[in-house]
Amino acid sequence: MPSGFVVNAHRIDPYKNFKFRLVWDQRVVLGVSKVGALKRTTEVVTHRDGGDNSRDHKSPGRTTYDGITLERGITFDREFEAWANRVHDAVGDAAMDLVGFRKDVTLEFLDEKGHVAKRYFLYRCWVSEYQALPDLDANANAVAIESLKLELERWERDVETKEPDEASPVPASA
Repeated sequence: MPSGFVVNAHRIDPYKNFKFRLVWDQRVVLGVSKVGALKRTTEVVTHRDGGDNSRDHKSPGRTTYDGITLERGITFDREFEAWANRVHDAVGDAAMDLVGFRKDVTLEFLDEKGHVAKRYFLYRCWVSEYQALPDLDANANAVAIESLKLELERWERDVETKEPDEASPVPASA
């Protein structure tokens, strides 16, 4: 019976959603604990044919890509804040980085052992929301989270990333 896996035909369980990493500027971004879903939506264009007005014909229209939210525990790493400041700095419009406010981001989805199972390229991303601090509550018992919302123009799966052989060792991270 087919399991959805070719290289690891013994495997019956689908991948879990808790192993992943983000890469931008050729570096793994530290501490990201949550990434929003990759979603695209294609509008439906409805039209009728003059000779057949009793039913609608449907065809694809414009496709949009939803923004994604990234979350991580607050540390002294300034990557989130630095990128957000490229779009809008407290100094004002004159400080906007019109050349460097967009980045291409790579999302690597890993199997339980740490092999890259799927890789997605997110193109022309920029920060539309930055949350530097969460609501603070002296009665809470939680990690303080900072977040970014990235807008992107499109994403695509890297078809060159093949199903990993689960018996092989995991390559060292770059």
